[in-house]
Amino acid sequence: MMRVIVFFLLFPSLAMAEQATHALSMHGTPKYGAEATHLDYVNPDAPIGGRMVQTALGSFDNLNPHIIKGKAAAGLHLTTDRLMQRVWDEPFTLYGLIAEKVIVPDDRSSITFLINPDARFHDGHPITAEDVIFSLETLKEMGRPNARRVYQLVDDVHSDGDHHVHFELGDGHDRETVMILAMMPILPAHYWKGKPFDETTLEPPLGSGPYRISAVDPGRSITYERVGDYWASDHLTRVGHHNIQTLHFDYYRDDGVALQAFLSGEADMRLENNPVAQQQAYEDGQLQPFEHGRPLWMQGFIMNTRRAPLDNALVREVLITSFDFGWVNTSLMGGQARQVNSLFTGTSLSANIPLPGEGASQRQRIRMASDLLDEAGYPLRDGTRFTLGLILNDGAQEKIALYWAQSLKRLGITLDIRTLDTAQFVGALNEYDYDLVSHRWVNSLSPGTEQMLYWSCEAAETPGSRNYSGLCDKEIDQLAQAVAQAQTTQDLTQASQALDRAVMQSHILVPLGGMVADTFALSQRIGTPDITPLYGPVTETWWIRTGERR
Repeated sequence: MMRVIVFFLLFPSLAMAEQATHALSMHGTPKYGAEATHLDYVNPDAPIGGRMVQTALGSFDNLNPHIIKGKAAAGLHLTTDRLMQRVWDEPFTLYGLIAEKVIVPDDRSSITFLINPDARFHDGHPITAEDVIFSLETLKEMGRPNARRVYQLVDDVHSDGDHHVHFELGDGHDRETVMILAMMPILPAHYWKGKPFDETTLEPPLGSGPYRISAVDPGRSITYERVGDYWASDHLTRVGHHNIQTLHFDYYRDDGVALQAFLSGEADMRLENNPVAQQQAYEDGQLQPFEHGRPLWMQGFIMNTRRAPLDNALVREVLITSFDFGWVNTSLMGGQARQVNSLFTGTSLSANIPLPGEGASQRQRIRMASDLLDEAGYPLRDGTRFTLGLILNDGAQEKIALYWAQSLKRLGITLDIRTLDTAQFVGALNEYDYDLVSHRWVNSLSPGTEQMLYWSCEAAETPGSRNYSGLCDKEIDQLAQAVAQAQTTQDLTQASQALDRAVMQSHILVPLGGMVADTFALSQRIGTPDITPLYGPVTETWWIRTGERR
């Protein structure tokens, strides 16, 4: 009894808290009860073993994925567990992992984690409250910027023994804050003691996840081995996952070389969403499409409103009007793409706003665009109006950009197209050093605080943020905040549609197309579950077919 009294004296907000629960949803009720043994989209009887080779692009120089320095190697997320684990057949629900249960009051002003006594790091050291507090403090100071922003909302943290940790939130938190805290990766305090956390390293850090690093060839390849005595192998979010014994990633300088590696049998799988490659590069039976229900990426040629003439909304409308997606889709994308017309294309969150010029012929589009340019104060003089620069990071988009440049030339607009290497592209993106950039925003079925990073005035003024367009509108700030504060699914839908309408009517993106299915090129050795979840295929649930070994 005394222990209970002390606990609630330490954590007074728990006096009115809900009961400890195994799951936490952003909206609605969790799909899986505490008695569930596996997720619907896995094969709980999948065979264990084998080796799978995947491709990665570029290079890497860091095995600590939690800092901004360096280029982290592919697959590192498989080595470190989190307090709770997200599942992919619900919009946004977390289930207990390191924290087997949580306590959250109705106002979501705090969260208490009840740590699983069985949780272990790979060296056998138990995961305790000390590690949770160390992880919070370390990532708050030296972690990635987006994580630091959320972790700094923790006003106070207390532990009551090794298995109870309580976070009290301060000003600025919203309903999603507890969700993000619950997805925090947990670092071993005893391992990092005396080591520089914020420096790149090629020494494999101590982990706790289903895989450990077994071999590293810096910049060229990395290999992971399945942990045989993994502490959470029988947990709801782990059964039917991580079936392959060895995962190996080979690095290639560009995607064309990586494609050839697959075609020559040197790799077992690759994501192939290039419709031209789908039609021309592969043999029958090598491609497998997986339909999904998530929003299409909001991708296209993003306009930097920080610069003239793109600070003029009519000029931005001209650029969208002049782009003939129908021709691009038919001629360059095999007719398989759907044009993005929303932040949440293809879902109930979309406001489905018609795009400028929608339904018009290209001749009509050019005429409409010319009239808009005159209205915007850019009359045609000696056959020209102005020049814009477009930067790309994917050579496959050059054909699309060149076709668009022909349309713009008819309007007296010159489009200067440059394809940059990854380092140059990321540098320009972070400094907003472009007129137009080919890039994207990624949204989920449960949008939240990331909308402020995409559209707010504060983000527009912050180098390295994801407000690539420089959009700054106080009304849009309020709409983005309303999305994060939505308490019910109905509230979320209404708030998302309102934000969608306002952003799309700001004309900041010349929309390209997205694929309604994720298409993978797969070796015949790879087995996949019968059910594809809402967000698309989960490669961690795949396996090597019995008798098939590399």
